[in-house]
Amino acid sequence: MGCRLDYSIYRRFTYPLLFVSVALLALVLKLGPAINGAVRWFRLGPLSFQPSELAKFALALYLAVLLARKAEKVRDFSMGFLPPLIMTGVFLGLLLKQPDLGTAVIIGVTALGMMFVAGTRTSYILLAVLLAAPVGWKVFITGESWRMKRLLAFLYPWQYRRDTGYQLYESLISVGSGGIFGQGLGQGHQKLFFLPEAHTDFILAVVGEELGLLGILAVLGAFVLLVWRGLRASMHARDPYGCYLAFGITGLFGLQALVNMCVVLGLLPTKGLPLPFVSYGGTALVMSLFMAGVLANISARAPEPARMSLWQSLRTVRARSKNRRHGAADVEVVVEVR
Repeated sequence: MGCRLDYSIYRRFTYPLLFVSVALLALVLKLGPAINGAVRWFRLGPLSFQPSELAKFALALYLAVLLARKAEKVRDFSMGFLPPLIMTGVFLGLLLKQPDLGTAVIIGVTALGMMFVAGTRTSYILLAVLLAAPVGWKVFITGESWRMKRLLAFLYPWQYRRDTGYQLYESLISVGSGGIFGQGLGQGHQKLFFLPEAHTDFILAVVGEELGLLGILAVLGAFVLLVWRGLRASMHARDPYGCYLAFGITGLFGLQALVNMCVVLGLLPTKGLPLPFVSYGGTALVMSLFMAGVLANISARAPEPARMSLWQSLRTVRARSKNRRHGAADVEVVVEVR
């Protein structure tokens, strides 16, 4: 459905969807069951719903509408930077109460990226990061004993392999035993009750065991291609709203995939984030497919772009945003960037 409908139709649903997302994130804290120490889902018999997945799209939609409407004021602190920052802060606060630090970081970084692309002053963004980073570290990392244990397990996985670091330890064994070519599709053993969450957060470890290094590189290549195509769709969108929405959706996909892969390979502390399109899931998979459809619709309604690298695409998106604020033509921007 997301692919067939013109993406401009979502403008009229922006604020109702934003209100519903905030309400659901608040309600799940009161009505949702605690699962593995977190309150993130609504349960109705065999069905479940995770409001944070809807919140990702709702916030990206809101920021795209707001930044496109405030094109000439986006560099102003009170008009162009503070309103999106406050709304993003509301979402982050509700997510951190669940607690869901991983999704909060993904949403926060994507929001700042959208503001950067829209032309927000870099000094404002750096100031927000410098103020939030130490507070987040003190309150949400060192202030929580179980998160500190995860951090220590990340730094010393072999010492904590029987308790906090068990999941990471088994993941590294799974990836390492696959070698270059893997043990064969369906022939892995770690998923047989050795590796927790093998079908969701650590599905890449199973890919590594059964398909080897080549399988992991294939998954990585697929996401690099998705990000590249997403940036091209953003760069050549027919309007600023489509440009920012495509960039936001691409950022959500790319960042979540990067964090998940780094966790599985022991490059980041363990976080409960699924791998988009690959992990088993309900709400996450449905919303990922829907957002991919919206991204495809933005791309389909733009002319075929010239070939560019990822870095050139990112530079061009920001240059086009700057050019739009000054009323110049998009063609001139492409020539300037090249």
